[in-house]
Amino acid sequence: MAEIIQKDGTWTFDGDTVRIVPGSDKRVSLLRKSLGEVAVPLRALAGITFEPGRKSGRLRLRLRDGADPLTRVAGGKLDDGSDPYRLTVENDRAGVAEYFVDEVRNSLLLDEVDAGPVGRYLLPGPALPITMGAGDGTATFDGEEIRLEWNWKTEESKSSRGTTTLSLGDVEGVEWRPSAGMENGFLRFRVGRGNSPAPKYDPHAVELYGFRKDPLMALVAAAVVARLPHPNAEAPAPALLAKTPEPADAVPAPASATAPAPASGDDHDALLRRLRELGELHQAGILTAEEFTTAKQAVLKRL
Repeated sequence: MAEIIQKDGTWTFDGDTVRIVPGSDKRVSLLRKSLGEVAVPLRALAGITFEPGRKSGRLRLRLRDGADPLTRVAGGKLDDGSDPYRLTVENDRAGVAEYFVDEVRNSLLLDEVDAGPVGRYLLPGPALPITMGAGDGTATFDGEEIRLEWNWKTEESKSSRGTTTLSLGDVEGVEWRPSAGMENGFLRFRVGRGNSPAPKYDPHAVELYGFRKDPLMALVAAAVVARLPHPNAEAPAPALLAKTPEPADAVPAPASATAPAPASGDDHDALLRRLRELGELHQAGILTAEEFTTAKQAVLKRL
């Protein structure tokens, strides 16, 4: 098992799962503390990197597109301090971070994890029920219903309508945007396909002003998104057209012609093909010499 412990948090890897526990340091963001421990299965990872720096380095996990509802909602707009998949590493622990990276990368290679997009969420999202307050309102989600309650900062035309209550089935999408420059951010629940008013006046949106609690609304958004249809999911196949009846004297095809080919195990030819693939990846510069050697040895053991 690989483990790295820092003030920023603790990461452990057992060969199947990267467990991320936020640190207790006062500099750790509210989002990461509120989210708590995150268990990232190996199949949800697209890669891992360690970026050394002058004063400290950064350990980063890269998740597959569509694997995590929080990453999907944030769209790369979470600041580094709020990103749960980033760990600040002191320079004297750089060697441990590099070892951690090697362990995860080797497991990705040996398990042949596809780095491409997925059609379902592989992480569950924030725990329920969840309630977060920021900007001009407080958002609550219990798995079935969303409640938006307003405070003294809310525009009167919006607050005069009272608490907004939405059924999960009425929500077609969720948007979260942090404040940028002079433009306020928002958490919006899209209902219907018409144009939405500005967040300041939208009863289905919480307006955000750029304060430290704003990222917490991304957790509410992720909790809802995790329970909506996945955007990468394949659409249901259309009904097949009725087949033309075959003549009564038609000869049925032999079973060997229609039955699926049996799945092949770790046969000799398959393992040799894997060795050739690893060699090509090494020659292309995708695998380092060390990564290539480790992966090759694992294949040779199967031979």
